Amino acid sequence: MNSLASQLESLLFFKGEPVTVNELANMLTVSTEDILTAAEELSEYLIREQRGIRLMRNGNAYQLATAPEMSERIQSLIKDELQKELGKAGLETLAIVLYYGPVTRARIDYIRGVNSSFSLRALSIRGLIDRTENPQDQRSFIYTPSFQLLAYLGVTSASELPDYIKVREEISTFEEKRDTPE
Repeated sequence: MNSLASQLESLLFFKGEPVTVNELANMLTVSTEDILTAAEELSEYLIREQRGIRLMRNGNAYQLATAPEMSERIQSLIKDELQKELGKAGLETLAIVLYYGPVTRARIDYIRGVNSSFSLRALSIRGLIDRTENPQDQRSFIYTPSFQLLAYLGVTSASELPDYIKVREEISTFEEKRDTPE
């Protein structure tokens, strides 16, 4: 496998979400044609070497995903994961999405001070949050509470949550203090 295909694999693994051909070309400072060629090489390599991941393409975007032959095992793991408690990280992330959403992963990471990818994934798998493309930056996503979660909480909008305005103000104050040099 050539260097560009390896770089492509690394970037897609790091991102953990769909990335467009144009974005990949910009990140790797190569042409879109080079990306398409490297993607084909990477896809063939992953299949030929019987790796546990595959390169998926949806329209003009690529993403790494688990190999189809692992679907039953993955479904079993998801079922087990759904039976576990959310934990502190999941609850923190969910609170930020509820009280501060719509919000990007970068903003959640900033507020929490740690990477929130796994928590967002767990919340998404459980149907507690929705992920949509960010209209201001198509390289990222916006997270919002799901209708299922709002219905479970007995509210029609996140703004009906207890102390909604107070919590939003506290988050804003926290961010301002964090951004202000001492």
